[in-house]
Amino acid sequence: MLYIKALHIIFIVTWFSGMFYIVRLFIYNTEAGEKNDIEKEILRKQFSLMLKRLWYGITWPSAILTLIFGPWVWYEMYSFSLPEWLAIKLIFVVFLYLYFLTLHKIYKQQMQGIFKYTSQQLRIWNELATIFLIAIVILAVVKNNISVVWGLIGLALFIIALMSAIKIYKQLRKK
Repeated sequence: MLYIKALHIIFIVTWFSGMFYIVRLFIYNTEAGEKNDIEKEILRKQFSLMLKRLWYGITWPSAILTLIFGPWVWYEMYSFSLPEWLAIKLIFVVFLYLYFLTLHKIYKQQMQGIFKYTSQQLRIWNELATIFLIAIVILAVVKNNISVVWGLIGLALFIIALMSAIKIYKQLRKK
């Protein structure tokens, strides 16, 4: 059982790593459009290669393996019973997979040369993974020792702090 749990955690980590890094590559690929034609062509070719290898070599396999080992751990530990904290965590996990699918959509667009989002919009989108990570880890570790209300208040305060940091970073980048 512990090996299954360890594999689940390992694939969660590699999946999140892939999601964090892929958006950084989306940002760099988008910003390459501001370069001259020669630089833009070279950068976009390199970023496309990096995006493809990361997305299909690490991120997608990790998402699938997380989805395999997660229910396995759930069955081994709880026989599919659903404590309140786990139900809330699973809601976040569902939204995380929806977020992951939006990243796949952006990936496909960029691979076709379609750049719908600014680098600033992508920076904000990147932070959603951070919010999911914090919510899911806190629920998994703290379990029933935190009230839903206080947990949501803490998450809301974190989101406000995170969005403030993004705004400050944008102002610093302009200088």
